[in-house]
Order: sequence, then C-alpha cells, then structure tokens
Amino acid sequence: MEDILRQLSVILRGMWLYRWWGLAAAWIVGPIAAATVYLLPDRYESSARVYVDTQSILKPLMSGLAVQPNVDQQINILSRTLISRPNVEKLIRMADLDLSVKSKEDREALIASVTKALEIRVAGRDNLYTLAYTDTDAERAKRVVQSLVSMFVESGLGDKRKDSDTARKFIEEQIKAYEQKLEEAENRLKEYKLRNLSTVGTGGRDYFSKMNETGEQLNQAKLALREAENSRDALKRQLTGEEPVLLPENPSSATLATVSVPELDGRIEALKKSLDGLLQRFTDQHPDVVGTRKQIENLEAQKVQEIQARRKAAPSGGSGIASSINANPVFQQLKMSLAEAEANVASLRARVSEYESRVQSLSASSRMLPQIEAEFTQLNRDYDVNKRNYDALVARRESATMAVEMGATSGVADFRLIDPPTVPSKPAAPNRLLLMPAAGFAALLLGAAVSFLISQIRPTFSDTQVLREVTGLAVLGAVSMLGDPDRLRNLRRGKIVFLGGIGALVGLFSAMTVWLMLARIA
Repeated sequence: MEDILRQLSVILRGMWLYRWWGLAAAWIVGPIAAATVYLLPDRYESSARVYVDTQSILKPLMSGLAVQPNVDQQINILSRTLISRPNVEKLIRMADLDLSVKSKEDREALIASVTKALEIRVAGRDNLYTLAYTDTDAERAKRVVQSLVSMFVESGLGDKRKDSDTARKFIEEQIKAYEQKLEEAENRLKEYKLRNLSTVGTGGRDYFSKMNETGEQLNQAKLALREAENSRDALKRQLTGEEPVLLPENPSSATLATVSVPELDGRIEALKKSLDGLLQRFTDQHPDVVGTRKQIENLEAQKVQEIQARRKAAPSGGSGIASSINANPVFQQLKMSLAEAEANVASLRARVSEYESRVQSLSASSRMLPQIEAEFTQLNRDYDVNKRNYDALVARRESATMAVEMGATSGVADFRLIDPPTVPSKPAAPNRLLLMPAAGFAALLLGAAVSFLISQIRPTFSDTQVLREVTGLAVLGAVSMLGDPDRLRNLRRGKIVFLGGIGALVGLFSAMTVWLMLARIA
C-alpha cells in the first residue's frame, strides 16, 4: 500500500509540473463543448399509445369448432418486427419524408435515421404499446407517428387475413390431391373386385366361411339324398309284396297304360312333370321340350318291351283266357309314391352334383386366396389412409373457414388508440441541463489527461529514490534549493491563478447550467 501511495504521489507531482498545459487544454475544450451543447438542435418526440384487445366473446363459444391462433403471440411478434426496412420505406412515403431526397445516399441516410428514431415500447401491461418517433420538426414527428399507428393496425389485420388465405389455399390443394388419390384407389378396388368376383364376392363375406357353408350344404344334400334313396327302396320292397300283374296276351295302348313297371314309371312321371314346367316357359319347338318328349317316347317303348318280356316269361293260364289288370288300390298308391320318390332322388342327385362342383371350384380357388387377400388388404390400407387424411383435411378446411368468418364478424384483435399522437410543445432532447455539467467535467478530465500524458512523455525525478530506481546507481546525496521571498510569492501567485482558472471554468459551466434551467422554467 505504501508503494502504491508513493507511485501515486510521483505521478501527481509530475502532473503538477505540467498543470498549465492541462488548464490550457481544459479552457480550449470547455467553451467548445459548452457551445456544442448549447447549439445542439432540439428534438421533439411524438408518441401514441395503442391497446390491442385479444379477448372476444366468440372465442370460448367457438372453442373446438374454429381454429383459434395465439393472437397475443402474433401481436408480440408484430411489435418486434414492425420496424423493418420495407415498413420504414413505406412509412417514409406515407409521411412525405422523402421530398428532399435527391440521391441514393441521401435516401439510405434517411432510412437509417428514421429507423434509429422509431421506437415501440410495451407500456407497462400486456398488449399496451407506445409508438414514438423523435425528430427536429414537431409537426413531422406527429405525422410519422400517425403513419406508424396506421401501419401497426393494418399489419396486424392484413397479416392475419394473408395467413388465413394462404392456409386455406394450401388445404384446398391438399384436398384436391387426396381426392385424386381416392378416385384412383376406388378404381383399383373396383377393378380388383370385378377381377376376383367369384372369390371376394359382393357381400363382403369371408372366403373360408363361404367354403364351410358350401360344404355344409353339400353334406345336407347328401343326407337328404340318402334319405330319399332309402325311402324309394322301401317303396320298392312294399311294391314287390303286392300280388302280381297278369299281362294281356295282345297288349294295346289302353291296357299298357294300366300295367305298372315301377322302375320305368317313375322316370316317365318325372319327365312328364319336367315337360309341363318346360311348356310353361318355352314353345313346343324348343330343344329342351323336343328332347324331353323324345326321352318319354323312348321310355314308353322300353316299357312296352319290358311288358312283352314279362308276358313271355310268365306261365300261361290257358289259351283264350284274357288276363285282367290288377285293380288293387294299394298297389296303385305305391306306384304313385314310388314315382314321386324317384323324381325326388333325381332332384337331390342334381343338387349334390351342383354342390360338389361348387366345393371343387372353391377348393381350386383357395390356392390363390393368400395372394388375393394380401392384394385386397393392401388396397384397403391405402384407401383407408387416404380417406382418413381426406376427412381430416375437409374438417380443418371447414374449421379455417369458420375462423375467418368469425374474425370478419367480430375481429380477433381490436386495436384501440388510447392516446393519439400530438404535436409536442417542448423538446424531448437534448437534455442540456445534464449535458452541460457533463461537458464541464469532461473538459477537466481532458486537462488532467493532457497533464498526465506530458508528464509521461517528459518525466522528471522528484526524489532520490526514484532516481536510484530508474538509473540503478547509488545516489550519494541531494542538494536542496532554498527559495527566496520573491520566488515563494510567485509560487503562491501561480497556485492562485491556477485554482482561479479551474474555478472560472467550473463557474462558466455552472452559470450556463443555471441559465438553461431558468430558460426551461420560463
């Protein structure tokens, strides 16, 4: 600590030797600084306060139905990005600040100065903003603030509408793209179903269920066929238990009609029933009708041959005795039942054959079933994904449309001008009452700095210890100078003059400050 104090003492002694240089520098700079502060142009600040109301009665009512953007965040971002070069250029045109601009350099300088003078501040609470501008012309400052308020309001509403239009346009384009994808997927699905109609069916039933159902129907048909065959065989056994038929020696068509041949009569009766059904739908020349009649004629001819064969094989009961036809009613009823049983058996056989062919066809198609199901699953997956995205986009489009209509009806954000801009009567800058003392203090600091620099450029030795430290030589002694009365008087006079010079400089700045204070009060 002692060394620090000793070094500080050495520095102060050196500055004291060149005190007049510092005083001269302070007196040169001081009046210049005072004149500069006094001659600084007055700058007027015009301001306006704007409140942005983002609360709307429709917002809670339309919650979940319409898109509700974060308006507070949008307004906050707008307040921070409003002062940009395009907006400043627009503001210059709106306020007619570019009337005196003659060159590109002047325009760039004007843009830089306006950007620096503009200010947007948060006025102590949410969504309350102060727009301010400082200029040397009070009327021009007010005009700029009015234009800035207009831009602030228009930018908030315009950007919101622009964002909404952009979002709706994008959603419309996406909806059209998904509509095209859905149409393509539906066409592929239609072609697939037409190509594999026998496998996938039209009712959407599972293929294996269809196979099981067809197999079950085949088993039921086989069971019914066995039951019909057993019933027919039972009728045959009952028919053989009745008394035999005596065949006539010379059979005619009338007598043949009454003679029963069970194994042929059933087929003939079935064909006759089938012929009746065909005649109800077709004419006599239809191939099916002609073929059925031919089969009936063949069976009747075969019946005649069978009767003749039985007549030859039967024992003769004497010549000239005519054989009578058995008129037993039970025998006739059994013949009719046997004919119906034969027809039923034939029908069931046809049904069994049809079900067997279906089962074989389904079994043959089942080999390609995994590939067909994989293709069907892929088509359905693509279609379901596209349909889900399409429905979501349509819902969002409706929500965005509702949000735009809600904003157009009530306004998502309401801009309220609380304090309109006015023409300032007093300048806001410069603060000469603060700058004037600061200028005087700066002049004194500059004088001290000049004295210090000169003392460092032209150093002196104030005592023997400094001389010994600098030269590294032993100092044997020092010779003191005794001052006479005249010299001491001159030294005192010099100190008084120096302190008077400093006091006069301080008094000058003090007087200027008091004068400026009185001028502001007046």
